[in-house]
Amino acid sequence: MKRNLALFALLCIFQATLAQLNQQLFDQYDKYNEKSITTRRFKHDDIMAQLDRLGSAFRVKQVGTSVEGRAIKLVSYGNGPVNVLMWSQMHGDETTATRSLLDVFHWLAADDEFNAVRNKIKSSITWHFIPMLNPDGASRFTRRNHYGIDINRDALRQQTPEGRTLKRVRDSLNADWGFNLHDQGRGTSVEGKAPGTISLLAPAYDHEKTVNEKRGDAMQLTRHMFNQITSYIPGQIGIYDDTFEPRAFGDNIQKWGTRTILIESGGFEDDWEKQFIRKLNFILLVTAADAIANKTYEKTLVKDYNKIPRNGEGRIRDIILRRVNFEGLVRDVALDRRETDCPDYRHYYATAFVQDLGDLSTSNAYVDFDTEGYEIRPGKVYEQELAHLGQLQSLDTDKLWKEGYTDFIVREGFDPFESKYPFSVHERRPQSNTEIRMGGNPSLLLIKDGKIAYMLVNGILRKM
Repeated sequence: MKRNLALFALLCIFQATLAQLNQQLFDQYDKYNEKSITTRRFKHDDIMAQLDRLGSAFRVKQVGTSVEGRAIKLVSYGNGPVNVLMWSQMHGDETTATRSLLDVFHWLAADDEFNAVRNKIKSSITWHFIPMLNPDGASRFTRRNHYGIDINRDALRQQTPEGRTLKRVRDSLNADWGFNLHDQGRGTSVEGKAPGTISLLAPAYDHEKTVNEKRGDAMQLTRHMFNQITSYIPGQIGIYDDTFEPRAFGDNIQKWGTRTILIESGGFEDDWEKQFIRKLNFILLVTAADAIANKTYEKTLVKDYNKIPRNGEGRIRDIILRRVNFEGLVRDVALDRRETDCPDYRHYYATAFVQDLGDLSTSNAYVDFDTEGYEIRPGKVYEQELAHLGQLQSLDTDKLWKEGYTDFIVREGFDPFESKYPFSVHERRPQSNTEIRMGGNPSLLLIKDGKIAYMLVNGILRKM
């Protein structure tokens, strides 16, 4: 009797440990984070350097070459009977999951309290990764490959060497599971209300969206994955559009018999470089592998997949100022931002622009601010044009900031890619802030009780 009680107690502890795996990974993530790559913009060489450092637990081999001659490599771990294939950066500018894979590699190589989880994964599955399937696109931080082809629409014709590589690897492994890792727009919403920080999908393999046994398995695991991170981003996980796309790899890989799951990384508050979303991806990938190894996803009901909220048609804006009383009328003002690449595509600078005006009562934003009760004035342009950056650095900018100066003109030596200033700097006099127009980038002062309470500068609302 005592022996049975002891075994029952150990079983309870084991189950509790499994139940807490996602939280343990969340809490200890910094131990495994690859800290050399912290932005969305990096190159093929950066990733190859990381693969060259992988230890003996990993097997690395070249499985293809891009149009421009860059190596496409497959990383494998474990020796279990179930083949799990994950590929990232099919689109060159969708980089979140590539960074997460580097973090997964660090986790797999570690020797710590997660050893029991690793050993189970290692003995139950063989885990394969293709980091950066589209290195030519990554070199220019663009979606498509050298020829301008969207690799994710090349599953049927297979005109790209990158697409042929993915097909060949999937077929050679006869992969049981496939994870298609992407990024989606920051404006993606969940039911039009909240940001779509993560979208998941068990893709359809026909126009009727039939659910066979393998797609059902993918639905079960997708719902399991949803459960792993929903507490960190409640209301911000949606199901991606499951309309069958006959040219897409995800849909076809599901059709070819591999249980396929799509992960799309969107936006989260001011996480411009998607570092927090990268962390969520890490948790998703490790807990998914654990669920496959232990078959715990089988406890999830297929019908519960359909309870996950859907992505919405409405877009989430970066900022909406409500009821802005300016120019003699009251309007809501929505701003988004665009990025301008530097010549080597490793850096960028962001510029805000007015995306919509008028009655935006049906729209939502990351930052939503009601300006009723505030006097709205244009920000001040510093009267003196500065010859070079040094003159700007010599000014008491904190004092000028508090006086309502938002814009400065620097004729030489200002590099927008290196700017860390909390105001707008221009090479020539900007258009007047006396107007708010579509496509413009106004600097505004929000006045209350005769004092500047907030400033809007380059799409950022700052409290004074």
